[in-house]
Amino acid sequence: RLKPFNRLQVILQHLKMRKHTDSAAEVLLEKKGGAGIITLNRPKVLNALTFSMIQQIYPQIKTWEQDPETFLIIIKGTGGKAFCAGGDIRAIADAGKAGDKMTQVFFRQEYTLNNAIGTCKKPYVALIDGITMGGGVGLSVHGHFRVATEKTVFAMPETAIGLFPDVGGGYFLPRLPGKIGYYLALTGFRLKGRDVLKAGIATHFVESQKLPDLEKDLIALKSPSKENIADLLNSYHVQSKIDQEKEFVLDEHMEKINSLFSADSMEEIVKKLKKDGSPFAIKQLETINKMSPTSLKLALRQLREGASMSLQDVFTMEYRLSQACMRGHDFYEGVRAVLVDKDQAPRWQPAALEEVSDEFVDDCFKPLGSNDLKL
Repeated sequence: RLKPFNRLQVILQHLKMRKHTDSAAEVLLEKKGGAGIITLNRPKVLNALTFSMIQQIYPQIKTWEQDPETFLIIIKGTGGKAFCAGGDIRAIADAGKAGDKMTQVFFRQEYTLNNAIGTCKKPYVALIDGITMGGGVGLSVHGHFRVATEKTVFAMPETAIGLFPDVGGGYFLPRLPGKIGYYLALTGFRLKGRDVLKAGIATHFVESQKLPDLEKDLIALKSPSKENIADLLNSYHVQSKIDQEKEFVLDEHMEKINSLFSADSMEEIVKKLKKDGSPFAIKQLETINKMSPTSLKLALRQLREGASMSLQDVFTMEYRLSQACMRGHDFYEGVRAVLVDKDQAPRWQPAALEEVSDEFVDDCFKPLGSNDLKL
């Protein structure tokens, strides 16, 4: 018979193994031909990104980056509904309420992974089929190629839950045409299908049902260069006829978006929207009024500063903001209202833009000393 201690060891070992297979199933990492393939595998929760998934994906990308036999990396989601609907926000909120270190570690590791994608030396192809929001944007937008389909729904809805458009939003959003990025960041507007390409977020558009063929063809490429991959993606892109004739959903509003969202402060944006008074402006006002005033102010400044920063500096700034949100009130209240009680009636503190002081905002951007994110 096993001694009690040994028996405990066996049980622990067994649990560890079981946990490993359970958590390994959240994300599948495999090599096919010259391609490393990452499959987000939590279809029931729209492939929401957990801490353990981040911990598995990051070292794998780094390994493939160094491997002479890996020529490209493909990332996709399972289940047909979502690429990745975001980070596991509820787990972070629970950790924050319990005073757990996870609120520091999660964001630190997530942004480190986002940066690894943004600096990856191997061509990185994200198949953003279905819902792609928040954390899912961080897994795709910084890579070389982003393939949207007619099922893609892209948004950065963070201001509605007391957060800000992170995962490098401060870098890519202000670099979109005109003020589209500011508009998306502050209102959480959802872009669908080909509009994700027209906004400058996706690089290609391919019909959803053609993705398995595209993937096969990518895997079959012999020692491909970035150019070979681009040529293959282009050949699929050119054949896709869905919604080809439709004009960009924001086209008719671009002039307004560019003028209304170019103001230096949230108060000024609101004033401009009120003064404009068009149905479009009134709709934006209604949306903005539902958002966390604190989040709106942080997001506007994040994008204005991020516009001239390197990707790494943006992540350092966003890490500071993430920790300010973890210390604050609105993130927990937003998660409660949207994800837990689902009453959609968050009680923000402060409740008005005017009450969010410049000093408070400045404070959120302050360096964290030895706790700063270093990339």
